Amino acid sequence: MAQAALRPTVRGPTFIRLLARLAEVDVAAPGPSLPDRLGQWLDWNHALSLAAALDGKPASPPADSPPAADLHAECMRAREALATAIQGDPLLAPASADTGHDFVAYRQLCLARQRALQATTGRLRGKLRDALMQASPELVRLAEVDAVMEATLTSREHTLLAKVPDLLHHRFERLRAAGHASPTWLDGFRRDMQSVLLAELDLRFQPVDALLATLRTS
Repeated sequence: MAQAALRPTVRGPTFIRLLARLAEVDVAAPGPSLPDRLGQWLDWNHALSLAAALDGKPASPPADSPPAADLHAECMRAREALATAIQGDPLLAPASADTGHDFVAYRQLCLARQRALQATTGRLRGKLRDALMQASPELVRLAEVDAVMEATLTSREHTLLAKVPDLLHHRFERLRAAGHASPTWLDGFRRDMQSVLLAELDLRFQPVDALLATLRTS
């Protein structure tokens, strides 16, 4: 018997690999490099701001910010709270109340969790940049570059991550069609959705983790 062709291994962050598995899509050929993509995404205003951050005189430091240890603890608490909210949500609990096999409640939950992730990571990045700006001129410049990159990429990030609820909806419908006679398909979807949200949490915290690591080692 002929064996089914194996799908290529998806490389990249866990979030991307998980979405590719749930979407059951073939892997596209590698696209342009990151610098090439950034060149396409930066408009002239953002390009000028980035050049100023890289080459210009660092701005004056802000008022006192919390010590690095306090910021680390705050970031860890925030991350734990977000993860706990995802893992403990009643709608995603195994064998929780049936929603009538309607995806609407899951879409609303996904959007609410995404808004919470975006708001929390944005706030933490701002506080970490303030702390970096009280350090050396090199770290002041890093904070300014991060601010420009956040402003540049947030709209694109929002557009791309806004597709996650639709992907989960397709997954929901596929599992329902394949497992309509089994009571376990919905629990399988709930596990998938929880995994996607936790992976998105890790993805969104990458800039926070990088700034925090820089601050702790400065």
